[in-house]
Amino acid sequence: MLMPKRTKYRKQFRGRMRGMAARGNQVQFGEYGLQSLSASWVTSRQIEAARRAIVRYVKRGGKVIIRIFPDKPVTQKAAETRMGSGKGAVDHWVAVVRPGTMMFEMTGVTEEQAREAFRLAGHKLPVATQFVSREQFTLSGHGG
Repeated sequence: MLMPKRTKYRKQFRGRMRGMAARGNQVQFGEYGLQSLSASWVTSRQIEAARRAIVRYVKRGGKVIIRIFPDKPVTQKAAETRMGSGKGAVDHWVAVVRPGTMMFEMTGVTEEQAREAFRLAGHKLPVATQFVSREQFTLSGHGG
């Protein structure tokens, strides 16, 4: 499971997910990308499930690049605990994904293979996604 080796602070505020992704919204490292169309927290488990779906479909062909990293701690209080007495312990890690964020990229496979692999991966993710290729226009309106 993905998580930071260490962080400056143990716990974080929830924050707000407003606006579009200002960076990380272009196909940079591969030929094809899976782009987010909505905002959400994507957990490390969901990222891993999507990665496995992609790798299983392409049968170790091509190269998969994960563009998001879960660096935000989400806390959870123990079950049946009374209110108060501080913030809960860190339960899991999430990546904050905004509309336009490029989540996965792939190279070394045909477009049909990449499209199907990303379709399968999209089902594992809590955001609406779209398939983009390097030469295509992205959601933000800039060329890739």
